[in-house]
Amino acid sequence: MEPVDRYFASTAAPPYVAVIFTSLRHLEDDAEGYGRMAEDMDRLAAEQPGYLGIESARDGDGFGITVSYWRDELSAKAWKADARHKVAQTHGQEHWYRAYYVRIATVTRAYAKDVPHTEHTA
Repeated sequence: MEPVDRYFASTAAPPYVAVIFTSLRHLEDDAEGYGRMAEDMDRLAAEQPGYLGIESARDGDGFGITVSYWRDELSAKAWKADARHKVAQTHGQEHWYRAYYVRIATVTRAYAKDVPHTEHTA
């Protein structure tokens, strides 16, 4: 059986901030370019102060959800303002996304089942 912890972000104990990016991509878009940019942004985000982790899923119809976790709102805002991230955002708006929604939330409680690295409490 495949280890489950590769799917889950390793977050700290709450509170922390979740940036929830829900998107619908154009199906005729440059999937390879999109994939490369997403990988680059994941690596870049991981280098940012306050970064806790990321979780992402996409279906075959172009619908996806990516949640990035940050120590606090200032860290999340700094990531949004990062110059390289802004280039990716603009390209996404102009080429890849039919529609998207960004939600910012504070996680006040978290718990898990069978995720070995979890520090969460109920």
